[in-house]
Amino acid sequence: MNEISGNSSASAVGSDAILTVPNLITVVRFLGTPVFVWLVLARQEYGWGVFVLALMGSTDWIDGFVARKLNQTSKLGRIMDPVTDRVALVAVMITMVIAGFLPLWLLLLLLIPDVVLLSATLYFFRGDADLKVTLLGKTRTAALMIGTPMLLLAKALESDFTFVLSWVFLGSAMIMHVIAFYQYFVALLHKHRELHLPAGTVQGRP
Repeated sequence: MNEISGNSSASAVGSDAILTVPNLITVVRFLGTPVFVWLVLARQEYGWGVFVLALMGSTDWIDGFVARKLNQTSKLGRIMDPVTDRVALVAVMITMVIAGFLPLWLLLLLLIPDVVLLSATLYFFRGDADLKVTLLGKTRTAALMIGTPMLLLAKALESDFTFVLSWVFLGSAMIMHVIAFYQYFVALLHKHRELHLPAGTVQGRP
């Protein structure tokens, strides 16, 4: 978590807070997901779909900025923010597959590593493993959040150039996704060994 200035009691209150401005922004971002699904599948309003995705992407940056500015980082926010991002991203990708914009293999390539990580986290830690988000993971998510609306924009504008550019972002994102999965999985196993290996124990000795 980011450092929180002020006395220790204020930090403790802030870390356990639920109704904070950043958390409310995260909830609003999550509510954008069903709106996007409705616009694309029910209305075929691809331009508005791009607009909603752009808003969701901007709030992803805004909630982190506000949390630091208002000193409102929280345990709930640390968990809720990445979960909201992942659920929203998967829902958007499923929508794009159903609409015929993305192939099924790309969705599976996105989902399978996430399912493996989630299963390993639940098995080893019974919940949150408290792993730091890597720069590669953030870049991967950013590339997906750029490439996906760009693909919709290509459809709305009937632009071949935008279509090709969107796949440059999406292809790069999938490569980074596989690499990030490997990094997170190794970090998960390493943390599990650290927590369960008694202090001072030499590997290979009882």
